[in-house]
Amino acid sequence: MNPEYASLAWSLGQYLPQEETLEIARHQRQLFIGIPKETRLQEKRVSLIPDAVALLTAHGHRVLVETGAGEGAKFSDHDYSEAGAEIAYDRKAVFASDIIVKVEPPSNEELNLMKHKQLILSAIQLKARNKSFFENLMRKKATAISFEGLLDEQGQFAIVRAMSEIAGNTAVLIAAEYLSNVNSGKGYMMGGVSGIPPTNIVILGAGTVGSYAARAALGLGASVKVFDKSILKLRRLQELLHMPVYTSVINPGILSKSIANCDVLIGALRPENGRSPCVVTEEMVKKMSPGSVIIDVSIDSGGCIETSELCTHDRPTVTKHGVIHYGVPNIPSRVSRTASFALSNILTPLLLDTANRGGVEETLRSNLNLQKGLYMYNGVLTSKVIGEWHNLPYSAASLLLGGI
Repeated sequence: MNPEYASLAWSLGQYLPQEETLEIARHQRQLFIGIPKETRLQEKRVSLIPDAVALLTAHGHRVLVETGAGEGAKFSDHDYSEAGAEIAYDRKAVFASDIIVKVEPPSNEELNLMKHKQLILSAIQLKARNKSFFENLMRKKATAISFEGLLDEQGQFAIVRAMSEIAGNTAVLIAAEYLSNVNSGKGYMMGGVSGIPPTNIVILGAGTVGSYAARAALGLGASVKVFDKSILKLRRLQELLHMPVYTSVINPGILSKSIANCDVLIGALRPENGRSPCVVTEEMVKKMSPGSVIIDVSIDSGGCIETSELCTHDRPTVTKHGVIHYGVPNIPSRVSRTASFALSNILTPLLLDTANRGGVEETLRSNLNLQKGLYMYNGVLTSKVIGEWHNLPYSAASLLLGGI
C-alpha cells in the first residue's frame, strides 16, 4: 500500500468506534481459616486478634478458633465468638480448615493433623527445623509461607521488622526492671533525674532492634553508645533518632572500655552465616561492675556475648561475674498482646487481599511480596537454601506458578 494512503487510513481509524477493553472480573473467594492454640511453652502470642476475626467474618469468611487460643494474649473464647468466629473444642477440627494461621512452626503432632493440599502461614525458624519437617510437609502436599520472608510495599520484611521493633523497645524496659534493687541490680533508675548522671547503655547493633532500643533508652534519659560494623547503619541510626548519639564501629579497645563503664549492655547483632557474631568476650564482662545488666536479644541466633546463656520466661536470668544476664529468646512473647496486634495488622490485609484476588494460587502469582515468603508449593520445595541445606529437591516458585 502507498505510504500516504496507509497514513491516511490510520488517521481515519482514530475516529472510528473502537472495541472496548474490559477488565476481567475477579471472583472473591471465601476463605476457611483455622487458628490453633500455640503449644510451645513460652509462646503466648496469637496470630489473629478478635478485631481481625470480626473484619474477616464481616467479609463473609469463616474463622475457626481453637478454645484457649487467645488466652496467652488475654483474649477469651467469648471475645472470638462475639467477633463471629466458631470455637473448636476438638483440635482436629481446626486442622480441617483450608488455611492454618499460627505463630510458631507446626509441631510434629500438628503436621500429622494437617490435611492434604493445605496452606500453612506461620514462622519457620529455619535453624531449628530438621529434614523430616520438610519431608512431612511434602507428603501432605502443603503450601507453606513463612513470616520471615513476607515483604511489605517498601520491600521490608514486614513481620520481622514489627517483632524487632517490639524487641528493641522491650529490651530497654527489661533492663530498667533488672537494674532495680528488687532484682539485685545496681539500684539505678533508668535515665536518672536532675542532678544525677544518667544511666550508661551500650547497644551492639544498629539494625531495627538496636535502633528502637536506642530510641527507647534516650527517651528515658539514658546516655547511649551504639556499636556496629556498618557505617551505613550507624549513619541511618543518627537520621532515625533526629539527634546526635555516640556511635562507633566495633573496635575491641573502644568497645571494651565502654562496656567496663556501662550499666546496661544490649546485644542486638544480626546473624552472619546463621549465627550472631560473638564480639564481647568473657574478659570484657568481668570488667563490668557488679549489678550491671546484659540483655542479649541475639540469643535466638547464638548470642553475641560469650557469657550469655539460653534462658526461659520462667527462669529468665543467670548471674555471672556479678553481672545479671537476660537470655530469653522470643522477647515479643513477653508482651504478647502488643505483639498479637502487630501480627494481625500485617496478616489481616494479606488474607483479605488473598480472597479478593480469587484465592491463594492467584495471589501468589500476582503478589511478589507474598511469593517471597513461599518455601513450599503443593508439596514442592521452592527454597534453594532449604533444598541445599537438607539435600532435598527444589524448584523455583516462578516456574511452578507460571510467573505473573
